[in-house]
Amino acid sequence: MTDPIRVLIVDDHEVVREGLRALLRRRSNLAIVGEADSVASAIEEAKRTEPDVVVMDVRLPDGSGVEACREIRAQRPETKVIMLTSYADDDAVFASIMAGATGYLLKQTRTQALTDAIERAMRGESLLDPAVTQRVLERVRTAGTAKDDELSLLSEQERKILDIIAEGKTNKEIAKEVYLSDKTVKNYVSSILSKLNLRRRSEAAAFIARRHPKDPQS
Repeated sequence: MTDPIRVLIVDDHEVVREGLRALLRRRSNLAIVGEADSVASAIEEAKRTEPDVVVMDVRLPDGSGVEACREIRAQRPETKVIMLTSYADDDAVFASIMAGATGYLLKQTRTQALTDAIERAMRGESLLDPAVTQRVLERVRTAGTAKDDELSLLSEQERKILDIIAEGKTNKEIAKEVYLSDKTVKNYVSSILSKLNLRRRSEAAAFIARRHPKDPQS
């Protein structure tokens, strides 16, 4: 007999978590191993419970589920993450895929579709809600034509952090501003420097200065 699929539920609304818990417990092949209501607690619970699949809300009170997805996948690549949200946001869908999410489903998705998605994720299949698939593919194609734009290599959060680096702030100050841990920010900074082929923070600041020179009138 195969072991049940270990599922971690992440949503900041208790009612939503209760609904998902009740829904998933109907399936004997699924086991709820933990719940979280923020980016920080999601990362901590994923580390503690080592889930097979994380059902992750995109919008959380201390940041984006996309960032939690990236951190969880960095710590444990075998964990699959399915993003769940109330509406189709093209930027969030694209960011989710780039962060390593296996799928992106709308909260309006039928019960059977969600449980099927969890099982498909465990089989290593990539999945997207049909309502957003076409737009994401178009976004990927568009990104593919912009390879000469170095900033296209960065996620939305990495661009935000790069701008803050250019302001001369420390990792600790950045962490406080974007509601992430110092360690997570450090990982972001390393990723940004690597993607832009830079060696130090001062070069990152110069990079931004070259692309966005200050208005001499200001």
